Amino acid sequence: MTLAERLAHVDAGIADAALAAGRDPGSITRIVVTKFHPVSLVQELYALGVRDVGENRQQEFSEKAQSVGELEGLRWHFIGQAQTNKARAIRAAASVVHSVDRAKIANALDSAGDDGDPALDVLLQVNLTDDAARGGVSPADLERLAEHVDGCRTLRLRGVMAVAPLGEEPARAFARLSGYADRVRAIVPAATWISAGMTADYADAIAAGATHLRIGSAITGPRPVHG
Repeated sequence: MTLAERLAHVDAGIADAALAAGRDPGSITRIVVTKFHPVSLVQELYALGVRDVGENRQQEFSEKAQSVGELEGLRWHFIGQAQTNKARAIRAAASVVHSVDRAKIANALDSAGDDGDPALDVLLQVNLTDDAARGGVSPADLERLAEHVDGCRTLRLRGVMAVAPLGEEPARAFARLSGYADRVRAIVPAATWISAGMTADYADAIAAGATHLRIGSAITGPRPVHG
């Protein structure tokens, strides 16, 4: 299949899953993850109408955003683990950061904002596993982090993000995430976004209320061999 055909196929799958869940397909944002692909792919996607693209490595994220330049309406989503020493570079390129999981990252992103900059949209990444080494805030600390981020002058808390754990039914994991999203909304009512669902499990994510999907290879094709 061509890039256009893969994009259309995934979008049809998203629409079907949304309708099956009684939801409006137009309420779901599809983010195309372009990791390891050349910047030319971003330009091809843009020509096909894609306006939301995602990366998870800061250097590649920054390089692509700079190479593409200003394309009207294009939103760059940073979805990888954020490091405090990369916060300024991430903020310079990002429209949305999906991976805020501790106060230090929030503070670093906040202080990287200059006067007059628009607020940076951020999501709280929640750890859905029992492994503390995995990315994401522990559910027990979720409210505390939500309150902290809500108090950051240049950040706008939009909601939550998570990755379904290996070895667990995605539907069960995403149901928990939906409950965590409710807890965040109790603190910040406007934080209505749920970033969940990738190529293999986006239908389950949609059924659980996901508003943002992170789709990679099903649209982009196999990643180039990366040394």
